[in-house]
Amino acid sequence: MYAVIRAGGKQYRVQENETITLDKIEGDAGDTITLGEVLFLGGDTPRFGAPLVEGAKVTGKILRQGKGKKIHGFTYIKVKNHQRHYGHRQHITQIRIEKIEA
Repeated sequence: MYAVIRAGGKQYRVQENETITLDKIEGDAGDTITLGEVLFLGGDTPRFGAPLVEGAKVTGKILRQGKGKKIHGFTYIKVKNHQRHYGHRQHITQIRIEKIEA
């Protein structure tokens, strides 16, 4: 069985015992969280939500809080000979999906 969930404005296809990386969710490593916005349940009998599937939830365990890969940016204005370098590291949360309940 798999599910499509919505977290942080993005959609993810998840299965049990799978590790996913989301935008930062509050909690410490080892905490159990519930992701209640289930849009679709797949398997032998698929269930679609309108927009959410009633009574479905996905529980997971936070493995790590940290930062993602660094993104380097560069802007340049040739007329003024102006340039700017910048970097960004997104705060992320790694979660292992424990259970999908329908």
